[in-house]
Amino acid sequence: MGRKWNNIKEKKASKDANTSRIYAKFGVEIYVAARSGEPNPESNQALKFVLERAKTYNVPRHIIDRAIDKAKGGSEESYSELRYEGFGPNGSMVIVDALTNNVNRTASDVRAAFGKNGGNMGVSGSVAYMFDATAVIGLEGKTADEVLEILMEADVDVRDILEEDESVIVYAEPEQFHAVQEAFKNVGITEFTVAELTMLAQNELTLPEDAQAKFEKMIDVLEDLEDVQRIYHNVDLGE
Repeated sequence: MGRKWNNIKEKKASKDANTSRIYAKFGVEIYVAARSGEPNPESNQALKFVLERAKTYNVPRHIIDRAIDKAKGGSEESYSELRYEGFGPNGSMVIVDALTNNVNRTASDVRAAFGKNGGNMGVSGSVAYMFDATAVIGLEGKTADEVLEILMEADVDVRDILEEDESVIVYAEPEQFHAVQEAFKNVGITEFTVAELTMLAQNELTLPEDAQAKFEKMIDVLEDLEDVQRIYHNVDLGE
């Protein structure tokens, strides 16, 4: 699979920690999820997922409560879910997911981030076909064999189970996300190092040093955009 999930999460959290930007983005995502149905994670699967993901980033409780209370309060603020696809240096492929209350602003910002950093925006579908939607769940304190046994006992099928540093990472179909977590929770595992619904590149690309520097700058600029929630790409950054 190629990705060091804990390293990626820790690097992103460290990068965003000084500005609390990651918390602000989670606030928007939680609000949108809560507004999409009942503001109760037990009856709202979208909200349940984003709250599980927020736990792995240590999002403060008051951020979560404020976003849910805003949704409960009948706020009329609405957001559009957008996906942009594009290319970076040397034909690298990038998918950008955004939540925005100003579509024109976001489209302009994303296009500029690509264009000013050696990339260009593509049309819908231009790169997504080279990625697979995947649930990724990580936990500590178990071996891959023990995790496999837990999932088999629960009759949950997954794509792959890999050991990474101190964690075991489970890759599954997106619709199996909650089933995988419930299998673990039923045996007392409630803390996860990774809890993501992501887009995994079918093939990773290694860039020469100068192109990788440009690519990383482009990703940094995209991540700094207020409306951008998540970025997926096919570049092996050696993490």
